[in-house]
Amino acid sequence: MRKHSLMSQVNLFGRASIDMVTILGRSGLFLVHALFGRSGVGGSFQLLVRQLHSIGVMSLLIIVVSGGFIGMVLALQGFSILQTYGSEQAVGQMVALTLLRELGPVVAGLLFAGRAGSALTAEIGNMKSTEQLSSLEMIGVDPLKYIVAPRLWAGFISLPLLAMIFSVVGIWCGSWVAIDWLGVYQGSFWANMQNSVNFQSDVLNGVIKSIIFAFVVTWIAVFQGYDCEPTSEGISRATTKTVVYASLAILGLDFILTALMFGDF
Repeated sequence: MRKHSLMSQVNLFGRASIDMVTILGRSGLFLVHALFGRSGVGGSFQLLVRQLHSIGVMSLLIIVVSGGFIGMVLALQGFSILQTYGSEQAVGQMVALTLLRELGPVVAGLLFAGRAGSALTAEIGNMKSTEQLSSLEMIGVDPLKYIVAPRLWAGFISLPLLAMIFSVVGIWCGSWVAIDWLGVYQGSFWANMQNSVNFQSDVLNGVIKSIIFAFVVTWIAVFQGYDCEPTSEGISRATTKTVVYASLAILGLDFILTALMFGDF
């Protein structure tokens, strides 16, 4: 019985590993075909602009509101902690570095996955369930060219811009709380921030993080929609997978990128 149980566990592990490799292979071929096949940037600049509005502009409100509140919370918490050590004038440095290095790219990526990523998966999945993708193939139009590629490029472009907006709004709202509410001297707030923030090691590394997150989140979203079962339950499962997989990918990649960028390696 123990031997039989052990073999069953080995078989389950092997089957799961094979399924994972298969999915990675299919998604890789899907990405290459969508980006570097006959598709170009999606066949039409108008399609790309339309998706930039749908993915980027429509996500702007939640990014701005979330960035503002997180910046205010950082200022409150930072002032409370730094005041214990008599260093409350350095709250601007703490807010800026925290947002630019970590919270800006990570939280913007998580919000993007929850709002735009799930919408992409549901939209493409609905097209598949209503046979719109099959209809495009029947009239000689590549769905990867007309449907997937514009959404991929729009996601790649939108998230880095949204992450920068998130950080800027967070710093501005943090300065409002620290200076106007808590009484931090305005000159110290901005001077400490300017002296501590380095463009290459802080701003540029944050932008690199957001670009990688944009690539991964959009790839997961469009592939889950394109690969889902063409049923309402299949679309629901694919949407859930998009949010879960993209969130885990962002958090895992953030640790790796932070170790490479700021660790002593």
